[in-house]
Amino acid sequence: MNAVNIHNVTKRYQKVTALDHVSFTLEHGKIYGFLGRNGAGKSTLINILANRIFADEGEIFIDGLPATENMAVQEKIFCMSEADLYDTSLRVRELFRWTDRFYDSFDLERALNIAERFGLDTGKKFRALSKGYQSIFKLTVALALDVPYVVFDEPVLGLDANHRELFYELLLNNYEEHPRTIVIATHLIEEVANLIEEVVLIDHGRILLEDSVEHLLETGYCVSGISEDVEEFCRDRKVIGEDTLGGMKLAYVMGERPRTVPGRNLQITGMNLQKLFVKLTEDADRKTGGSAEKRGQKE
Repeated sequence: MNAVNIHNVTKRYQKVTALDHVSFTLEHGKIYGFLGRNGAGKSTLINILANRIFADEGEIFIDGLPATENMAVQEKIFCMSEADLYDTSLRVRELFRWTDRFYDSFDLERALNIAERFGLDTGKKFRALSKGYQSIFKLTVALALDVPYVVFDEPVLGLDANHRELFYELLLNNYEEHPRTIVIATHLIEEVANLIEEVVLIDHGRILLEDSVEHLLETGYCVSGISEDVEEFCRDRKVIGEDTLGGMKLAYVMGERPRTVPGRNLQITGMNLQKLFVKLTEDADRKTGGSAEKRGQKE
């Protein structure tokens, strides 16, 4: 099966558990949103995928092959990272050429075309680029690689609005021309909501949910009205959050959405992905009692 299988992966840093028995699957040919707040564990897992660090427990398989220290999978996956892993004294065009030597699937001509679209000066040294253009360089490398799995870790860091829109446009065009698995790890949910097909939500090092965007938006909804009526409606339903103002209440509910509510003056509306993300992570905070660090101290 063509997929990335992450099974029971755990990573600890002294008393902090950054990843806590994480398991999920990235199927081939889909665009995933790997969503979580800063410090949720996204970058730790990406660094394990890229073989930059190693898990304390668990295994990762890429197309059935063990990923840890396995050269056979290096041409299958590329992880664009926030970290600067390049020789900063080299010029952009020189870094492109080095990438071309390391990856058989790197398309140098495509990289130069993308750089031109972004206005990236390939004659500049990496260290002379602004933070935004350093991110653009990394995005360009990722978009110019024809590998089955590409992971973008906070890809629009430092980019202005125009460059962010251009990246999303190029990403979709690239995906249509070269179908593969794309993972966008970000906390900017609203910007990627229309791009992603599947969601993996991580919080405090644990997977809160793994589902399709379509299904999540169908099963997450809001109900508002007088507090007593909302509370009665929500009885025996899965409520992930509430907002109260005076005698009015707004509840966020997961489950089958009713079409009508006979006999009650309630309003039922949809819930967008951003609000769903916020309420699910708030709900997780209430249940776990706080941060990953606190959980690590307990363990």
